[in-house]
Parts: sequence; C-alpha cells; structure tokens
Amino acid sequence: MAYSDIAALSADNDFIMRTRACAATESIADPVQWSTDHQWPMAATPGFGDMYASAVAGGIPRPGNEQAVISDADILSAVQALNVP
Repeated sequence: MAYSDIAALSADNDFIMRTRACAATESIADPVQWSTDHQWPMAATPGFGDMYASAVAGGIPRPGNEQAVISDADILSAVQALNVP
C-alpha cells in the first residue's frame, strides 16, 4: 500500500459515485455530503489502495468503476463500518 494509491483512489470520480450510490441505498440522508466527509477513510479502507494500484498497473482504464477491482460488496462493507452511530 502506498499513500499515493490511496490519494488517487480518493479522487477517483467513479469510486466516489459508487460510494454515493451505496450510501443512498443505506438510507444515509445526504449521500453526497456523507461521501465527501468520508472520502479519505473510504479510500484508506484496508486493501482498497492495493487493489486500486494493481488495477492501474494492469492497465484497467476506469479502475474505480470496475467490480473486479473493488466490488460493491467491499464498498458496502466499508460504508457500513464507517456509518456506525
């Protein structure tokens, strides 16, 4: 894991939009604000930076949008962990 990989993932619009969609399905009142507030912790979820870096190195053109890179189940798990009251 490199901090640069986490930084790149935190700015990946596809990943951000998928996080927002997940937050919406979890009935989070303002998914846009929630995803903005949790952008860095989401990207820093253990394993996410490495998965993203591997996809970039493998030439995947939109790694933040690819289920094969970071699955919806992975995103859901991270959102649920960060959304604990």
